[in-house]
Amino acid sequence: MRARRGGDLVVFLRGVNVGGHRRFRPSVLAAKLRAYDMVNVGAAGTFVVRRPGSREGFRAALLRELPFAAVVVLCDGSEIMRIAEEDPFGAEAPAADVVRFVSILETAGGVRASLPQSFPAEGEWLVRVLRRDKQFVFGMYRRHMKTIGYLGHVDKLFGVPATTRNWGTMLAVAKVLKGDAHHQA
Repeated sequence: MRARRGGDLVVFLRGVNVGGHRRFRPSVLAAKLRAYDMVNVGAAGTFVVRRPGSREGFRAALLRELPFAAVVVLCDGSEIMRIAEEDPFGAEAPAADVVRFVSILETAGGVRASLPQSFPAEGEWLVRVLRRDKQFVFGMYRRHMKTIGYLGHVDKLFGVPATTRNWGTMLAVAKVLKGDAHHQA
């Protein structure tokens, strides 16, 4: 199914609402930017923007309203729809302690790393980077206290900032883009 409108943008804010650091209320930000018809998807700084206008203009307005400096990663809604339709993880469910993730690179360029790669390189993996498709990096991680540090290796692997969401969040974004969810997801 196609996105409702071809011009939707998806916003991913990096490192917000994590461990009490850089906390804010996404619903308040969406309300301040209501002219852009923003929909908050969860509490992790993920938004669908239905009337973004120019990317540059929207980005500037967003940065003005954020209560702190943040890495803002934008991508076209059509790209989220494409990866959701392709279902890069397939139907097989992961083990109970494994989470599927997508890291969204700030830009589609960057280093071409050989994949797959696992972190740490020795012993049991905590993060496994499987493949890349343009701006998206697909992988899995184990629920462990050290995992967050290894997720930071995605930036180093590709040479550009990235922000990570679980696959369920990406599917929720696709649902909003389809028009199935009209309010906060």
